[in-house]
Amino acid sequence: MKIITVCGSLKFKEEMMREAIRLELEGNIVLTPLFPLKEEDMPTKEEGNLLGNMHKEKIKISDGIFVINVGGYIGESTQSEIALAKSLHKEVKYLEEI
Repeated sequence: MKIITVCGSLKFKEEMMREAIRLELEGNIVLTPLFPLKEEDMPTKEEGNLLGNMHKEKIKISDGIFVINVGGYIGESTQSEIALAKSLHKEVKYLEEI
């Protein structure tokens, strides 16, 4: 059993949750970013920064990350999460080959 943090753009929420379920059914503990269910629930800039910092803490306690890179897309925030994971010698896996 591994602890895996799912990373990627929130525009891929459906793919993110589908992969999180798959990874858990394989016997892993899966940590995901939080995201609003409705547009009016969008976090403030300050809350967004807090959530981003918390996501980096999830990466630190994980054995590795799983990157949701639909169509090869990896945004700036996700690139920084990959760099953090690699700097901590965490395993990095991708939905699609890069």
